[in-house]
Amino acid sequence: MIGTVLVANRGEIACRIFRTCGEWGIRTVAVHSDPDANALHARVADAAVRLPGATPAETYLRGDLIVKAAVAAGADAVHPGYGFLSENADFARAVLDAGLVWIGPPPEAIEAMASKTRAKELMGLRPLGEVSASDLPVLVKAAAGGGGRGMRIVRRLEELSAALEGARAEAASAFGNGEVFVEPYIENGRHVEVQILADTHGTVWALGTRDCSLQRRHQKVIEEAPAPGLSPGLEEELRTLAVRAARAVSYVGAGTVEFLVADDKAHFLEMNTRLQVEHPVTEAVFDVDLVALQIAVAEGQPLPASPPRARGHAVEARLYAEDPAQDWAPQTGTLHRLTIPGVRLDTGYEDGDEIGVHYDPMLAKAVAHAPTRAEAIRKLAGALEQARLHGPTTNRTLLVNSLRHDEFTTAAMNTAFYDRHLTSLTSTPPDPHAPLAAALANAHGRSRFGGWRNVPSQPQVKRYEVAGEEIEVRYRHTREGWEPDDAGVRVVHVDAGLVVLEVDGVRRRYEVSRYGDEVYVGATALRALPRFPDPKAQLAPGSLVAPMPGTVVRIAEGLEAGAKVEAGEPIVWLEAMKMQHRISAPVTGTLSVLHAVVGGQVAVGALLAVVEEDQ
Repeated sequence: MIGTVLVANRGEIACRIFRTCGEWGIRTVAVHSDPDANALHARVADAAVRLPGATPAETYLRGDLIVKAAVAAGADAVHPGYGFLSENADFARAVLDAGLVWIGPPPEAIEAMASKTRAKELMGLRPLGEVSASDLPVLVKAAAGGGGRGMRIVRRLEELSAALEGARAEAASAFGNGEVFVEPYIENGRHVEVQILADTHGTVWALGTRDCSLQRRHQKVIEEAPAPGLSPGLEEELRTLAVRAARAVSYVGAGTVEFLVADDKAHFLEMNTRLQVEHPVTEAVFDVDLVALQIAVAEGQPLPASPPRARGHAVEARLYAEDPAQDWAPQTGTLHRLTIPGVRLDTGYEDGDEIGVHYDPMLAKAVAHAPTRAEAIRKLAGALEQARLHGPTTNRTLLVNSLRHDEFTTAAMNTAFYDRHLTSLTSTPPDPHAPLAAALANAHGRSRFGGWRNVPSQPQVKRYEVAGEEIEVRYRHTREGWEPDDAGVRVVHVDAGLVVLEVDGVRRRYEVSRYGDEVYVGATALRALPRFPDPKAQLAPGSLVAPMPGTVVRIAEGLEAGAKVEAGEPIVWLEAMKMQHRISAPVTGTLSVLHAVVGGQVAVGALLAVVEEDQ
């Protein structure tokens, strides 16, 4: 029997595995990098071991250090989670060679399927060799790992070389393996997968299907089970292919076989030899704990001959610290509050935690289960809309609008969903009375009135930035209370945390929270602006600033001050949260300033370069 499990991972998945271990009476060991020294997964484990360094290559990708940590902490088993070393056969062998239990598939099965090129060959498929114009569009893809890293769509032949170079660099950083390959890119397909679970006694379960078509940068955003709208024949074919793939490599444990579905045909993508991020939707529909089953299988216990029956529908949304309206730029800072009512919430953060630059920007997964798909969608959208997310910008608005979009509710979506609808999905207007509520709560908290004069007071003026727009509100403090300039609004109640307004005869409550200049009124984020802006805070035209904290990993070849550049020409590449972000010239002109240095760390808003526009 397993008594102590070390989780060779971090964040949300480590916390989720620890939860099941606690329910089973199994002790837990965390590993953590230096930036993660106070992370939630390191705090909740029974013991924690430091991996010196900050980058994945120094820490979570160091299998030798993790095995030593397991032995030193007295663990008798290792669970790899997902990402990092979860699909690394050499790591699995190192765990087994150390006399530890490996909670995962046999190294040979990982080896057969972890390389997407070898997996395709096993399924009778081959990647593209020499690419010609007639093959376009194509997809450049990392041979190892997943999560959308190391992937590029190429629609023009002249873009292929840069795509290969960028994908290799991103894959090497995320997975320690820069191998990539090229395959045909199927336009407007749906991403459908099958959850499998196999024991050491020859039983293989196919636990239904999942649809993961809503993706940004090839990384899943919203997932659901079962996949809606599949014909019975196609659904049976997917399950049959998944079981065949598992049996072909004598698979043991949890895994996922992924397909692109188009024109009622299944196109094999890959087999992920690990637990998937979206496993909770399968758990909800089949009423199982996949981590508990992984542990049972690792202990040699047999599975029942057949899986439990599916019931209802489940939908999961991944909450990211990122700004979809700004090219999905990752966000950092203090997460003051994270509350999503009425749904399952898997997260690696608590209120007050810091979101850094070194790892994936996913904050949490919110999962709703209901008897029908429509009910599950409504439940999850409503919970996200009511969520209190105080801190860095998130993709919450995108998630709510995606869940309520006609194309999603009617199950007509595909992997190009965000290419078509991104602008409309990120542009929900905030409550127009939120700035007034913020101003009144702030004024109440600072009120020092000691008496009243008979002359009318001048209006108080407060300015806020809301969704990128500056809004000015005016109000007065009278004998009767607070009086806004808006004739259609009456103030019913004001204190530092709650404002009640009557708007055109309808009473509305506004909860107000403040963290310095950051103000949150319900779900609306505002930033208090100074009454008189600092004239020194202006940047020169053509300035390129860092959209997020990160590391400068590349500067365009041969580029230096005085060089001529074209609008849209890449200047600097930043790496943040395991993704590379390209920063391009805003105009055609002369590069007059270049502050960026390869290897340099930059803060958000740091000046990287200036391009003076040609006149």
